[in-house]
Amino acid sequence: MRERLQAGRTPPPARTPFALVGSDAHGLALTAVNTPCRQEGLSPGMRLADAKAICPALLTVPGAPDKDAAFLESLARWASRYSPSLNVDGTDGLWLDTTGVAPLFGGEPELLADLATRLARLGLSARLGCADTLGSAWALARFARRSPAIAASDALPETLAPFPIEALRLEPETVLLLQRLGLKRIGQLYDLPRASLEPRFHSKDAAESVLHRLDEALGARNEKHAPLLPAPDFVARLSFAEPLISHDGVLASLERLAGDLCGMLTRAGTGARRVVLWAARTDGSSAAIEAGLSAPSATPSHLVRLLKEKLETIDMGFGVDLMILAALAVDDLYPEQTGLSATTRKPGPEKLIDALSSRLGARMVRRLFPQESHIPELAQTTRSAFAKLPAWNGNPQEKPPRPPLLLAKPESVAVMAEIPEGPPARFTWRRVSRRVVKAEGPERIAPEWWRAFDGGTPQRTRDYYRIEDEDGCRYWVFREGLYQERGEQEGEPPRWFLHGVFP
Repeated sequence: MRERLQAGRTPPPARTPFALVGSDAHGLALTAVNTPCRQEGLSPGMRLADAKAICPALLTVPGAPDKDAAFLESLARWASRYSPSLNVDGTDGLWLDTTGVAPLFGGEPELLADLATRLARLGLSARLGCADTLGSAWALARFARRSPAIAASDALPETLAPFPIEALRLEPETVLLLQRLGLKRIGQLYDLPRASLEPRFHSKDAAESVLHRLDEALGARNEKHAPLLPAPDFVARLSFAEPLISHDGVLASLERLAGDLCGMLTRAGTGARRVVLWAARTDGSSAAIEAGLSAPSATPSHLVRLLKEKLETIDMGFGVDLMILAALAVDDLYPEQTGLSATTRKPGPEKLIDALSSRLGARMVRRLFPQESHIPELAQTTRSAFAKLPAWNGNPQEKPPRPPLLLAKPESVAVMAEIPEGPPARFTWRRVSRRVVKAEGPERIAPEWWRAFDGGTPQRTRDYYRIEDEDGCRYWVFREGLYQERGEQEGEPPRWFLHGVFP
């Protein structure tokens, strides 16, 4: 079932003609009017000068279309308590797809009554319509004699037959032409031969639009309607008979929602990568907090831990009567052994990364990722901690020991060594001379010759040594270039650099 809701602002003067005014290409015009204005014969779209002539006591206020649109969108988000699929409709309406939701409220009349009551508490006047199609629900909300109005599935043509032709959501020019042809009611189109309708219009598209809208209203043609937000596949909801007024109650409800959501994720073999907690207040406003995860997780305690610290930022207002926890992004869970014997999987840094990101922000936390390069300073790069790990993760055990601390840029050192490939016997680094007592190597790393084709600087062969001085300090140094290397230009002998320090 779909519902159409027309919402307008209730002005302070209850019995005074009151209207909003906007400007267009032809000047000032009324954009919204209250009930006393309609009783005086005023309507939206009327020129301001004509409206003043008809009703001298008219009070006007400049309209704010941007603010009205933002309010209507926030009202649509608030109405998600009645349907996960909804959106704004024009400048003054909402549509809600309540298929399968009405029984949760006791039926369609009870759902509409609850919606009307809550809107009235917010100070909004509304007309409600409920039918099998979006077009017929739009007509009921706009043109039914009373609100709320419900159309039975088997009596939809009879219900719409007495409605004016404007209820088909046609363009004003098309409506005017149909009225000139004597077609003022929807029921008059039922028995009219469709082939005879096209010659009466100036274009084929105008005739097809009439039949298209009629078929949509009667359910003979499906109408596409995009929701405001795509409904997530994994959602846990919890409503309360009495509003929650303390953060302790919200925290207890969050633990229950996390358990329900993680149960859905586990059964699907997926884990959450981004979750959102949405809380609806009794005054119609809402609040939402989000949390990202560096790795998919379906552990309730982990989700609660990430959202718990942000709960204090939620303003409870007059109380929270609905909470929704949804997984906006999911990924396949990593396989993990959980039975028969103790798992040997070491705890990863994911929980620490998530906790730091929750406190400092996702942009402040970076993580090292491997790259396919043999050059030490190019073998890793920093990316967002929430980036997906690459398929290739390297195998550090295939290489000789590397120092955990690399300098940001290799520093030049003066070395005394045997030629051509002897290890350093003495070196000077940062103006301090050190005598080498132990040395291992060399570990030869060939240059990445293909980088020269991209305009990069030609690289030279490196020979790395692990050395230890007489004080027990260990270093990682390399010689750039070979003495017997062909093509070596005169005046450019091999140079030595210190690249890292061992603990």
